[in-house]
Amino acid sequence: DSRGGIVARGDAYGQAVHIFRKIEAALEEAGARLPDVVRTRMFLADIGDSEKVGRAHAELFREIRPAATMVRVSGFIHPDILVEIEADAIVGEPE
Repeated sequence: DSRGGIVARGDAYGQAVHIFRKIEAALEEAGARLPDVVRTRMFLADIGDSEKVGRAHAELFREIRPAATMVRVSGFIHPDILVEIEADAIVGEPE
């Protein structure tokens, strides 16, 4: 969360939704929008959570189809972190 706490402990879907909301807010702050995202990378501590995280991705991006990669990792810096997500966007000059 905004204070550095872990949200949605034990819930990969909830963590993914929270992260995607933060990504969307960061895009807006940079003058970008979801269609500017060209690639996402989702890192999971448990590959069994792939459907949940994929559902959160689909709910956010809907008809937008950035290249997406999902990777299982051996763990994160804290055991309650289940998901980390990166997004790359291309932002042009204002018109």
